[in-house]
Amino acid sequence: MEVRKLIISIMIVINLIIVSFGFIFTSSWFWLLIIPFPLLLIALYHSFQTKHAILRNYPLVGYFRYIFESIRPELRQYFWESDMDGRPFNRRQRSIVYQRAKNQRETVAFGMQTDPQAVGNEWAAHSVFPCHIENHDLRTKVGNEACKKPYSLSVFNISAMSYGALSKTAITALNKGAALQNFAHNTGEGGISDYHNNGGDLIWQVGTGYFGCRNSEGKFDPELFREKSNRENVKMIELKLSQGAKPGHGGILPAAKNTPEVAAIRHVIPGTDVMSPPAHSAFSSPTEMMHFIQQMRDLSGGKPIGFKICIGDKHEFMDICHSMQNTQIFPDFISVDGSEGGTGAAPLEFTDNLGMPLYDALAFVTKTLIAFGLKKHIKVIVSSRIVTGFDILKVIALGADACYSARGMMFALGCIQALKCNEDVCPVGVATQQPHLYKGLDVNDKYVRVAQFHRNTLRATVEIMEACGFKTLSDVSADKFYRKVDAIRTLSFQEIYFGTEGKLVNSHTDFESKLFED
Repeated sequence: MEVRKLIISIMIVINLIIVSFGFIFTSSWFWLLIIPFPLLLIALYHSFQTKHAILRNYPLVGYFRYIFESIRPELRQYFWESDMDGRPFNRRQRSIVYQRAKNQRETVAFGMQTDPQAVGNEWAAHSVFPCHIENHDLRTKVGNEACKKPYSLSVFNISAMSYGALSKTAITALNKGAALQNFAHNTGEGGISDYHNNGGDLIWQVGTGYFGCRNSEGKFDPELFREKSNRENVKMIELKLSQGAKPGHGGILPAAKNTPEVAAIRHVIPGTDVMSPPAHSAFSSPTEMMHFIQQMRDLSGGKPIGFKICIGDKHEFMDICHSMQNTQIFPDFISVDGSEGGTGAAPLEFTDNLGMPLYDALAFVTKTLIAFGLKKHIKVIVSSRIVTGFDILKVIALGADACYSARGMMFALGCIQALKCNEDVCPVGVATQQPHLYKGLDVNDKYVRVAQFHRNTLRATVEIMEACGFKTLSDVSADKFYRKVDAIRTLSFQEIYFGTEGKLVNSHTDFESKLFED
């Protein structure tokens, strides 16, 4: 007998038995129909519907498939994943953020869990003569000769996450944490909300939608930009060209997160999906882009202006560098995002198959800027999966001057990597606009954790520098970091990314560079 017929037959028999007992004994038996009778109706319905083959062939029983599928991520994370499994961050990475955010013990016992012989394993060369670094507040000055208001930027900052994508309590906690520990908070392209104004220094990101500085047609509004960019807490402005998780696509704010408050900040219609255009309307060529950067610099009163990019076509970045040379307009910084970057919502193909990975992109940008003689004018900031001191020093070795962390800061807020950022049902109240969820995130507790995560991560960074003999960030060099590239070979970052074997190369000093070969 077919399973479908068997299930329906069983449900009919159960209902008939209950009805019979109700007539024979007492009418109280009819109350038992409250469960089996609806189940019978559901089974009959599914035997005729055509949308779900599983439920048609296996009425009622088929629901177990959907139930188990819905809790599969939680089952895998809590019961079956090892400490080294899990994507995009494994349990070991998440745990170190939680421990540092809570000021808990962060040491490990009984040796390394990673396989040092595995392809991809990375390590740094320590010195037999460790040094001592007194100042743990690692910073870099952002602002070239055209900048009137340079900014002393922490080497570790909060990456771009908009209010709307994140909740009001999450944004408030991040900003207060940045204020407590004196580091910068990137607003994301969603604009400056009231929750960003809690004492933390801001890097105002302006994307293709010009949220917060757009007119009724969605175009760039110079006067709105002038008013907001001249606010005291806005220290730098970042022009977003693309991001790693969805390069060439533009940001996505689901309708469920587009509340009237969010819409008012962005100057859009509430309750609608907000799709940022893929490209800017204020410029359409590298030269026009340089003039737009100069316009933003003038309107802001001379604050540091830079742009964010995920590298795709290498020649396009070279064209931008040519335009810098031709116009003699130099941005104060470039933010490089890798294809590993995170987001709350993006098409699968864009997340998995577009954009250059961070280390390749960063090395390329470093080589190109040096080859064009531009590195002395421009600081490089990077993001993508940076949560530990070792992560920070790896990108410094490849040419970065500072870095961002988005998901690391979210973990500090209590994120559990539920992977539901795009559904507005974040269980810990970080990536949601649902009041009953975001009210569960206590700002007074979480902002301290954000500050502690930043402080303890910089402490760990300094400890590694001391062990390796790096007295300053400019001493961090690519020839001291290694990766196992196959079963028998281990190469330095210098050899992998810069191709100058046997020569000490420091990405922060002048060196003879041979630009990549196409």
